[in-house]
Order: sequence, then C-alpha cells, then structure tokens
Amino acid sequence: MKVIADSSSTRTQWALIDENLNPIETATTAGLNPYFQTRREISHSIRLELPESFFKRRWEHVYFYGAGCANPEKIKIMEQSLIAQFKTPVTVESNLLGAARGLLVDSPGMACILGTGSNSCMYDGNEITKHIRPLGYILGDEGSGSFLGKRFVADCLKEIAPEGLRRAFYEHYQLSVDEIMDAVYTNSLPNRTLSEYSFFLSNFMENEYVIRLVYDGFTQFFTRNIAAYRYSGDNLCFVGSIACTYESILHRVARDFGLTINKVVPSSMPGLIQYHTLH
Repeated sequence: MKVIADSSSTRTQWALIDENLNPIETATTAGLNPYFQTRREISHSIRLELPESFFKRRWEHVYFYGAGCANPEKIKIMEQSLIAQFKTPVTVESNLLGAARGLLVDSPGMACILGTGSNSCMYDGNEITKHIRPLGYILGDEGSGSFLGKRFVADCLKEIAPEGLRRAFYEHYQLSVDEIMDAVYTNSLPNRTLSEYSFFLSNFMENEYVIRLVYDGFTQFFTRNIAAYRYSGDNLCFVGSIACTYESILHRVARDFGLTINKVVPSSMPGLIQYHTLH
C-alpha cells in the first residue's frame, strides 16, 4: 500500500492507496512548504492533522509532491519530516511535477498551476522538459492568489480600489489598515494571507474593477510565463483554486493569446492516482 500527497502552500491532499492502487482513504491538512516551515513544524503538522489510520502500519512507499520542493536542500527537509513520521521510503518531488502528472498523466502537454502561487512547465508524459522559474510571491507568481491579493490589498490601502469595494472588504474581515499591514508583514506565511484576501473578489465578479484586476493578473501570467515556451499545442491544462474560481476570465485571456485551454481542475490528486496506477 502507498501514500500519495499533493501539497500547495495552503493545503495538502493525502490518499491511502491499496495493493490494487485504489484509494481507500483520503484526508486534507494544512499546506506544507519547506521555504516557510522548519522540519519540526512540518512533522508537527503531519502528525497532528492526519488521521491515525495513516500511521497504523508501514506503507510500501510515500510519494509527496509539494510546493517549495524544488532544490536538494528543501527536498531533504521534507524527506526527513516524512521519514520521521511514516518510517518508510519516501520520494519527494515538486508540486509542479505533481500538477503535470495529475493533469496530463502520460500525455505530453503544458501544465500550469494557478493557486496560492503560480507555475508552469512543458511535460513529456513522465517528466518536466522545460520550466520557467515562478520566483515566488515577491518576485513572481503572476496571476496567483497571492499576486491578486497583494494587488487588491495595496489598492485598498492606497484608496485606488472603488470605495464600495473597499468598505465591503474592511467590513468582511473586520480589520483596520494597521491590522492588515501587520497580518501581511509579520505573518510567517504571508503568501497564504494574501491569497485568502484574493477570494473576496469572487463575490464581485460583475464589478469592472475586479474583472480588470483578474484579467491583468492572468495576462501577466501568460506574458511572463506561457509566452516564453512558444507553445502552440492543444493540451494546455490548469490546476488550482484561482484557475477554477476565475475560469471564465482565464479562458478569455488564453484566447487573446491564441491558445485554447483543454482542462481546468481544482486538484491534481485524481490524475496522480491514475499516474501511479500506470507506473
């Protein structure tokens, strides 16, 4: 039996897979990211948030696809945390490879993430063949929840966003300007905080300011990421909460770039289970 995990900075989806590679139990915990969390914090989250059934026996293997798992140092932190909790062999890969395998399984194409962060790659049916660095929520992550949230909150604080929208935002979160600044700048997971604010916009999809903000964010994602691949195929796929929440605008931007989106899904897990059934 195996464990498959797919983790963004916001949440982690877990699945226990039996000998026939059928899911027998699933669970959702907080996001795990070695860029923002120590080995101890990651281990603590896994142990306290996963059901006890995930620790009742030694599994054949743990496959973990995670945000922030993109270099040997960060992968080692995650490996040590997983081994300490599961006492079994583990394989740690990036959440981008998880997205590609989950979206495309064994077919070549282009896989993109639009969630708390954003990312993209070319995929050959097994591995990533080309990748444009996302650069994180400060330097990149165009079109993501943290990107949209950062733009919107800044517009609120500078009184650029429409007054009615600003008033609704402050009333919804019951926060002052100083408290918002504190939440962003002293929070250990600022990208998650900013992404949370972005979902407020989904309640105002008829507002021209909101439409323009999301459209501009997605346009920057296509300009600074997808355009660099010069992709002209028909297997462009997206996964993530932001892609699903603002799907109509995402399709509109893709058409403006001469592309057609083949698939938009909220989770990579179904495809990952299918991938590990085949491999």
